[in-house]
Amino acid sequence: MSVKVRFAPSPTGYLHAGNVRTAIVTWLFTRNQNGHFLLRIDDTDIARSKPEYEEDIESALMWLGITWDEKARQRDRSARYAELIEKLKRDGRLYPCYETPEELSLKRKTLLSRGLPPIYDRAALELTETQKTKYEGENRVPHWRFKLEHTPIIWNDLVRGEVKFDGATMSDPVLLREDGTPLYHLCSVIDDMDYDITHVVRGEDHVSNTAAHIQMFEALGAPVPQFAHLPMISDKEGGKLSKRLGSMSARDFRDSEKLEPMAIVSLLARLGSADPIMPFTEMQPLIDEFDISKFSKGAPKFDMEELLRLNQKIIHQTPFEDVNVRLAQMDMETLDESFWIAVRPNLTRLEDIREWWNVVNNPVETTINDPDFITQAAGLLPPEPWDETTWKLWTDKVKENTGRKGKDLFMPLRQALTGMDHGPELGVILPLLGAEKTRRRLTKQKQAA
Repeated sequence: MSVKVRFAPSPTGYLHAGNVRTAIVTWLFTRNQNGHFLLRIDDTDIARSKPEYEEDIESALMWLGITWDEKARQRDRSARYAELIEKLKRDGRLYPCYETPEELSLKRKTLLSRGLPPIYDRAALELTETQKTKYEGENRVPHWRFKLEHTPIIWNDLVRGEVKFDGATMSDPVLLREDGTPLYHLCSVIDDMDYDITHVVRGEDHVSNTAAHIQMFEALGAPVPQFAHLPMISDKEGGKLSKRLGSMSARDFRDSEKLEPMAIVSLLARLGSADPIMPFTEMQPLIDEFDISKFSKGAPKFDMEELLRLNQKIIHQTPFEDVNVRLAQMDMETLDESFWIAVRPNLTRLEDIREWWNVVNNPVETTINDPDFITQAAGLLPPEPWDETTWKLWTDKVKENTGRKGKDLFMPLRQALTGMDHGPELGVILPLLGAEKTRRRLTKQKQAA
């Protein structure tokens, strides 16, 4: 059977870091298997689902380089859900329950106070038709539960290995709300069945759901997919992700942090696996080397500093032709390849290039703390044309004439030329400034700097 996998986000918010990781791992697994990737929008929560969130999901995936072969929306499938709901009712696998939320809460508290697990007692299965009629006469509207078989539930998880549950120790899950709308569980299983999904990749918080889902597949006469449950991400100390990182979305990575999409992919594609995390500039090597069995059950640590290091390394490898359009969109359309190569080693984010563009092209507040030395150095500037050898020729001459060396030689020159005490090698900055601008800055003639 050919591999068919789905990524099924809910459009009730922006695509957060955990979902981004699931999307990347799912997509790489699918492409490694030459499979079919379905983007399924799980939008049965009508009240919270919004078109702008669906648009954000799609734009985030495209920004990350994740493409899909097919797209579906749950809201378009109500008739199909209704059809199979009736089947499960006829088969006795869905049954009505009339307890109020307050009554269920009391049952739960009573069991917990006795040191027992809060499992639903199936009291609704004992109701007579007369009792049901009485409840309905009291304007009680039932919710509907799925009747689990009290048998072992076992599957071989592609990440966790063999997983076992006992149906007798689980609560029958609610599948229909009081208003008759189905919950996530049933819709997900029906969709996976109808779209011939062979593998489901998702977070470990769904492990107990999977146990119930397996019996739903069986009740519907459908083949059970293979499952891979990824461990949840922790912070770099091994604790729960902070609110800022835990709620960080693809939108934040792109718009606020200004990160390269391949930095996100490089980190999250291998986070928690046996493969080393490296800066990748394209997807194909990640696809070729992907193996979901290399992921461990331990919680991987998300480190923002590591993400920034990857971003920096990717920027340093990026050729000019891959960024020139983006630079033009940043109002630096005249920035050429020589400038890019000169400042690229000093960038962590592409956005950082604005600083060096301004240093070279716009007036800057330079600092001259040693005017006699700077005046002497200005008088020793070599004639044009200037190239990458000019800086050494000049500083060698300054050193010979002033006796200065090391930091005492270079720092005053850097501060006088750029107004900063750090940055790209002045050997590459000097030709970008040119002789006239360099001389003006050294002599503090700020006009038209």
